[in-house]
Formats: sequence, structure tokens, C-alpha cells
Amino acid sequence: MLGRAGKPSTIRPPWAKEESQFVELCSRCDKCIEACEERILVRADGGFPAIDFSQGECTFCEKCVEVCPDGAFVAVKGSAPFSHKIKIESDCIVFKGVVCMVCRDQCEPRAISFTPVVGGLSPPILESDSCNGCGACIAPCPAKAIKVISD
Repeated sequence: MLGRAGKPSTIRPPWAKEESQFVELCSRCDKCIEACEERILVRADGGFPAIDFSQGECTFCEKCVEVCPDGAFVAVKGSAPFSHKIKIESDCIVFKGVVCMVCRDQCEPRAISFTPVVGGLSPPILESDSCNGCGACIAPCPAKAIKVISD
């Protein structure tokens, strides 16, 4: 994930509190990692939990929030699970003349679409407002052209 200054930053579990609060409250007990149904939570720098979207997507099962004894998460109701979105980069194989719509097919909220183009390939169109940050499009992308960015 790229932070506001363009530097890589860690993707915390959904509904994690703001970074400084999260690392202050999280005891690194691994309960959220163990509870993750999709097995996408891993120990990151300092032993804190982070998401590895190369392992799959977040289904927003809320298990990480439920098992946390430390209060490192905000209340689920009324809160967005993530403050990030995705970005489809120029190394997408569609821009190289290869037909691919894997990202669209994986996107449950339908934030990625392709509008037919006469005599050419349809480029991916991202509706950022519809993206929930689940990461379902990241691992299946054959070009690894989808990145997570701060919102």
C-alpha cells in the first residue's frame, strides 16, 4: 500500500483504529490472525497484524474485531472497514493488447468495469466510490498491476 507521501505503508485489518492508536493498543496476541477465515492476516513489522492481499481477499467477516481483547478496532456499525482503495496501474496487460477482465470478474461491488471500444480493447474503469478495499482483484491479476493506495 502506498501512503500519502508515496511511501509503502502497512495495511491493517478492517476496522483497525488510526495507525498510532492501533499500535499503541494492539498487544500482538495474534488472536485476529488466528481468527481470520481467509488467512490473509499476517505478522508484519514489529509483530503487528497486517493484511497480505496476495493471499486472498477480505470478506469482512468481522472475526478480527470480535476476538480482539485490546480495543484496537473501531465499532463495525457505521464505520467503513478500510480507508484505502485500489489503483489499476499502467502495467495492466489490457494496455499491452491482451484481453483480460479478471479484476472485474473478482469485484463483488462491481467497482471495476470495461466499456466496449470499437476496434480496440476496453481499458479497465475503476469507480473508486464503489471500491470497498476488499482486495479481491489483487491476487488474481496476472500482471500484478493492481495496488492499494491510501484514500
